Amino acid sequence: MTLRIVVISKRSKLYLKMGYLMVRDFENKVNGIFLQDISHLIIATTEASITVSLMNELQKNKIKLIICDEKGNPAAEMVPYYNSYNTNEKIKAQILWKNNTKADIWQYIVKEKIRNQMLLLHAKNLEKASLLAEYIKEVQPLDSTNREAHAAKVYFNALFGMDFSRNDNSNANACLNYGYSIILSAVNRSIVAMGYLTQLGIFHDNMFNQFNLSCDLMEPWRILVDKEVCDMNYHVFDKKQKIQLINLLNKKVLIDGKTQYVNQAINIYCQSIIDALNENDVSLIRFPEYEL
Repeated sequence: MTLRIVVISKRSKLYLKMGYLMVRDFENKVNGIFLQDISHLIIATTEASITVSLMNELQKNKIKLIICDEKGNPAAEMVPYYNSYNTNEKIKAQILWKNNTKADIWQYIVKEKIRNQMLLLHAKNLEKASLLAEYIKEVQPLDSTNREAHAAKVYFNALFGMDFSRNDNSNANACLNYGYSIILSAVNRSIVAMGYLTQLGIFHDNMFNQFNLSCDLMEPWRILVDKEVCDMNYHVFDKKQKIQLINLLNKKVLIDGKTQYVNQAINIYCQSIIDALNENDVSLIRFPEYEL
């Protein structure tokens, strides 16, 4: 069964009734959606209200709640304190993950990220794909030579032009950042559901970042957003583009020899990374494969 992503974009009241998310709009029309059919609830307007009883049931059902700001951009999400019966044991194991294993896993993640970037450049007949192939060979444990950053500069300039910078305020960056935040929320949901802390990363270690581990794990998934943005009218950033990016979670990818929806594939991938860290065995990692 495919879980639904519910987006609230108009003035409305959200409340709980008999296991259903109820939505009453400004015309007093009411719609209900069974909570167990939902994976994400995205409130994309500041004119909606939500009851605490509904929020409580959302976390019980492991439904990711994302709150957007006045521009419709993701601003916050609800992360439950406890989502696994043996969270204490898992956090102790997480603290003891071996540094050499983390270094090796980060090397694999960076290689896979750059490989996906290379494949997208190939698919679009863009130059510099061969340079990314060389960068893949040069990635060291923990990416000590920073091939990821070098590859990113080459990659984004090839996709969006030599004047493009990931630090500017262009609509292209707005689309990319919005899409990345949707993927990040799905990774957060998966990690928390397994009982681990999103704060303790394997490479990212920013004291102000609540999602260090999620930022680590989401890297091979960025290509989904990159391709979607390249294929859309990224010179505009409005409701149409946002819905298109949210729907990335409903796309299908190949992982571990099976076709899965992105939502489920992220769970499989995250579990494989956790298994690799706990077992000190990088061969357990399962990366997604995309049609580019």
